[in-house]
Amino acid sequence: MALDFANLDSNTRSFMLEEIEHDIAVGKLYYSPRLSPAGKTLYPELLRNAARSGTDESLASELRVPGRLNATEEKRKPKGGTTTAQVPITAPETLAEGEFNRFYARGLCRRAMKQGIEALVVYRAKEVANPRPESIALIGKNLPVNQLLDDLRANVGTDTALGLPPGPNSGLSVKLP
Repeated sequence: MALDFANLDSNTRSFMLEEIEHDIAVGKLYYSPRLSPAGKTLYPELLRNAARSGTDESLASELRVPGRLNATEEKRKPKGGTTTAQVPITAPETLAEGEFNRFYARGLCRRAMKQGIEALVVYRAKEVANPRPESIALIGKNLPVNQLLDDLRANVGTDTALGLPPGPNSGLSVKLP
């Protein structure tokens, strides 16, 4: 199920694309280790296409095309060493939701700054069966756009200092007040 992006329109999409191009230009675009070599080659254009006219769901659909993700991955064993495991069947959705949402939030921060809006509001963009307490605590919180944008740019593909998005599959995003 796709995230429901409250302010995903042509204005926000143009800023999303600028943010994607920025990461590509400075060599900071996040490439999941689950992407195959072919997937890594195609990923920037797949992400651009989703930002131009798609959604996290359309990006996930493109990532599900055979050969774009690795079939297996190395996992650490609790007592040391590694083992090979199947990449989860949900990997395309997890990657697409997380990265599309990250660029949506960055684009929306840029849009808000241009419009003189100082903070964005955290909301649930997708219902989840078992919401995490830390996610519930963020709903309705105002996040300063300058801090959020800096945080999302600095913490590419990782957890952010402000906690948005709060881990994979949280279902949270931001919207204009």
